[in-house]
Amino acid sequence: MSDLWGGRFEGRPDPRVRRFTSSLELDRRIAAHDIRGSIAHARMLGRQAIIPTAEADAIVAELERLAAELAAGVWSLPVEAEDVHTAVEHELRSRIGEVGGKLHTARSRNDQVALGLRLLVLELLGELDGVVRRLATRLVEEAKDHVDTVLPGYTHLQRAQPVSLAHHLLAHVEALLRDRERIAEARRRAAVSPLGAAALAGSPYPVDPDGVAAELGLLSRFRNSIDAVSDRDFIVEFVFIAALVSVHASRFAEELVLWSSAEFGFVDLPDAVATGSSIMPQKKNPDVAELVRGRAGRAIGDLVAVLTTLKGLPLAYGSDLQEQRVPLYDAAQIAPALEVLALVVGGFRPEAMRRAAEGGMLTATDLADHLAKRGVPFREAHAVVGRLVAHLVPTGRTLSDLTLEELRRGHPGFEASALDEIRVERSLAARASPGGTAPVRVQEAIAAVTERLVR
Repeated sequence: MSDLWGGRFEGRPDPRVRRFTSSLELDRRIAAHDIRGSIAHARMLGRQAIIPTAEADAIVAELERLAAELAAGVWSLPVEAEDVHTAVEHELRSRIGEVGGKLHTARSRNDQVALGLRLLVLELLGELDGVVRRLATRLVEEAKDHVDTVLPGYTHLQRAQPVSLAHHLLAHVEALLRDRERIAEARRRAAVSPLGAAALAGSPYPVDPDGVAAELGLLSRFRNSIDAVSDRDFIVEFVFIAALVSVHASRFAEELVLWSSAEFGFVDLPDAVATGSSIMPQKKNPDVAELVRGRAGRAIGDLVAVLTTLKGLPLAYGSDLQEQRVPLYDAAQIAPALEVLALVVGGFRPEAMRRAAEGGMLTATDLADHLAKRGVPFREAHAVVGRLVAHLVPTGRTLSDLTLEELRRGHPGFEASALDEIRVERSLAARASPGGTAPVRVQEAIAAVTERLVR
């Protein structure tokens, strides 16, 4: 198989150089997109009378057959090809003769590969959006069953205040909804056709890049031919979004790891989503959550890799850009990780969560608020309750063990209702401010995020 650029050279490249510079393995992921772009380009060549309509029709018909064979696994990229563009063109010429060589009129491999990568990134963004939506939906489904489940809320990984488990799960949903917004924005910026930019300077032929973009379902075409072939922001954006999605997933996964430990006991992972130990028969390990957590590290590394490749490149095209494919393809592995993580959602143990919430003096702020609502400066009320807590800690008692007499010894402003206000259910219900953890607000939030997920 001869190269597309062989006329300038007297000899063949050294096999080691050829192996090193070949992008064939990296091109396999964009082969179908490359053919799709070629079909749109060939139709444009005929429509614009750049080549005879009959020749354009013959090229299109054979490319459509080739696309079907590729999808069916009947045809694959030959191992000796330099890249996907060479492979497709040589196959086309072998089938319909030298007219197949006219496909490359008015374009370059530079705008070809830019198009193939954009189409691939659009596909990957769609896949990622789907799994993010499914994970968010699964969390919402679980939240519906746990509006009244009391969970210790944490700051600094120390028990802080009682919250609804549903409210906690919806916090993760909010992060995922922001991810979906970023995906939508990235799809808009990626949906730009570079075809017609050629190598970097544009084309001397009467090409129709707007028509090609419309046929490919893209929103617009390039505005600057140099930028069209050198821009890889769409790859950076995908890898960034994948990395941030993975960080959000990792935070939830970390909680599953902690909560499934005996020290927390808030989650009992179903057997179908856990693994065991080869030596310790009693073990049930949260491997899925751990692997999701670990994959986030890879995704962050992928982002550093693509940014580092771009930072020193002069315009317009350099073969360095091939190296972005590896982190791009690796970042795409976040999607299947989220798919499996959605299976692990569940197995929560409300009784254990409630015991932890009742045993950690989590309603201390409610006592301070009780005094503040009766005119005591909050800073003074804070100190009063702090002294009460300091008195209880050495004895192993909790706030619920206090009597009204003990409260009033701490401050005469305490009323009998304070004993009711330190119950965890009352603490939850009291936080009915917008976005708060009160069950009434959580029910509203579930309805709102459900609607947003449908939209």
